[in-house]
Amino acid sequence: MEINEQLIRAITNAVVEQLKINNAQPGTAVPSTMQGQSGTDSLAGKTRMRPKRSYDGAVKAVQGTDPKEVVIGVGAAFQTEINATICGIPLDEVLRNVQAGIEEEGMVSCVVKVLDTSDVAFMALQAAKLSGSGIGIGIQSKGTTVIHQKDLYPLTNLELFPQAPLMDLETYRKIGRNAARYVKGEKVTPIECTNDPMVRAKFQVKAALMHIIETEQLDPEKGMIIWEGAK
Repeated sequence: MEINEQLIRAITNAVVEQLKINNAQPGTAVPSTMQGQSGTDSLAGKTRMRPKRSYDGAVKAVQGTDPKEVVIGVGAAFQTEINATICGIPLDEVLRNVQAGIEEEGMVSCVVKVLDTSDVAFMALQAAKLSGSGIGIGIQSKGTTVIHQKDLYPLTNLELFPQAPLMDLETYRKIGRNAARYVKGEKVTPIECTNDPMVRAKFQVKAALMHIIETEQLDPEKGMIIWEGAK
């Protein structure tokens, strides 16, 4: 069967129509791709895919001063509405491996939740600007990751890892190592990434749903907050 944009749109429309049916039928199970921390929530009577989370009382992230610091900026739904990447890797393991890679190179990490954008390039750039070293990492909840530097344009990053379905924990650990090596000014060999031209077609609908969940949790007034995991 040929996979093209028209077929992808048809699949997306089918998913939306099924959600409408679910809304009209109380008690209908929520699709697993939409399940977050409280995966049995009903969509009936709601216009949002997930309830809006409040971050009242959260500690606002401030400009770092440590030259060894790498700031990791995670998405607005990270470890709350979404607990695993698009291919099912637990987000706490993703974060643990990125931080471990940074620490293995003698650098330190700080994790912030980015609440004013769901674009991974801008998330990474904001993390870099906040970092004492000028190097930052952006991680969307679906797993897409970018290593950035504070004085670069948003789409001119150091390394981009766009195919989240093909990433594993070792790749995330290598990302942490490379980010730390950029901090140290060492010669860095970009991480080799597996490429599959069919990934976009296979995961288009799930990626769209996860991005919607992430985007609807944005809270621009809060900006960036210190993140220590789901409470």
